Amino acid sequence: MTLSPLFTAAQLGQKVAVLDYVEPSVRGTKWGLGGTCVNVGCIPKKLMHQTALLGTAVKDAKKYGWQIPGPVCHDWATMAEAVQNHVRSLNWGHRVQLQDKVKYLNIKGSLVNEHTVKGLTKAGKETILTAKNIVIATGGRPKYPANIPGAMEHGITSDDIFWLKKSPGKTLVVGASYVALECAGFLTGIGLDTTVMVRSIALRGFDQQMAGLVTDYMEAYGTKFAWKCVPQRVDKLSSGALQVTWTDTKTGSEHKDTYDSVLWAVGRAPETKALGLDKLGLQLNKETGKVVLGADESTSVPNIYAFGDIGEGRPELTPTAIKAGKLLARRLAGQSTELMNYDNVPTTVFTPLEYGCVGLSEEEAEKRHGKDSIEHVGYRTTTNTLLASAPSLKFVFLPPQVVCERGGDQRILGLHFTGPNAGEVTQGFALGFQCGATYSHLLQTVGIHPTCAEEVVKVNITKRSGLDATVTGC
Repeated sequence: MTLSPLFTAAQLGQKVAVLDYVEPSVRGTKWGLGGTCVNVGCIPKKLMHQTALLGTAVKDAKKYGWQIPGPVCHDWATMAEAVQNHVRSLNWGHRVQLQDKVKYLNIKGSLVNEHTVKGLTKAGKETILTAKNIVIATGGRPKYPANIPGAMEHGITSDDIFWLKKSPGKTLVVGASYVALECAGFLTGIGLDTTVMVRSIALRGFDQQMAGLVTDYMEAYGTKFAWKCVPQRVDKLSSGALQVTWTDTKTGSEHKDTYDSVLWAVGRAPETKALGLDKLGLQLNKETGKVVLGADESTSVPNIYAFGDIGEGRPELTPTAIKAGKLLARRLAGQSTELMNYDNVPTTVFTPLEYGCVGLSEEEAEKRHGKDSIEHVGYRTTTNTLLASAPSLKFVFLPPQVVCERGGDQRILGLHFTGPNAGEVTQGFALGFQCGATYSHLLQTVGIHPTCAEEVVKVNITKRSGLDATVTGC
């Protein structure tokens, strides 16, 4: 659960209680206060990503005169201890923050009516709480695939990977979401044999040209990809290894290989089933199980609100949930009427080649505005040659992509950047979207040299022109 909105409500004079309970994962993994981001998401992911980048930097350092004796190798246990200790320090920090401000209850809750919540302790003791308003922010958990023998018995998810005491070893990552690619990226980066099994496309919902840049780079980085493949079963051999059987949908042929770990990253499910929402008649999307919300985060039942990943159509991003929750707290306290703006929310995929974006993908822009009404600037047709010839992958410069309206002021509809520190770069440009940035504004901006970010203000080759936008010099 995202805690910042609780502090906002308390600071505005509201009497606040929070029910926080973590059901252990299928593998028995459990964690402390702070929700997915702190414990099994953004924070440990970024630390392990940074660990992999440090390893790459050490290897590159030799080419620039650093004398590093012996081979560079990585110890999982040392990293895991450091990451897990940092997460525990955040858990403790949250508990300290809650003291004297928010009543904290480590119990599992369900809704009785629009003003009443029933809580159960691990021992089965029941607690009843009443409130003027109830806010649901339970987030989601990773899904296991249905109808694949051995998937749940022998597999792990992102709920487990960050809390492993021992290295996962040779790993098969099933799925091609940002979670799948980020995990595969840092596993490859620390030297593990890693394969990504992709049923259809990578990074669905993101700009597909940029998704291609990310996966091309990962392949050059050492990650293996099994494209257009579907797992059929997972069996544990007498040796302890996991034998995975899969089908290549292009040829129909069946294949097998053994792995030490199988990481399922095939989507997330909202934590709504155990809340008793059906008894209240609260409207859910029947396909996704997510809560149907109004623009003010209200549900179909008066006095019950929800925000974050469980909201239908809401971005599954922690900063978005925090912002929406804080605004909701202010409205419920009568201090504001401001609603959350879910347009142009920036995000970054922390793969070996980081990918940051804000606004629309080319595909979504074409769908909304029509192909003839948009311009795609900074387009390039291929990356393989560039990647293969790069002496060090760290220093590959790929042109950013800007999607804008073709006529009028050429309002920018989407901006996509791949390169080092993509999140830092994208965060800055995201402000421009709130101010109505246009392509002219971009061209009028002076770049900072030498940086990767300056390439954003230098883009001038359009997809329509047919020219190559490869960056070849300063």
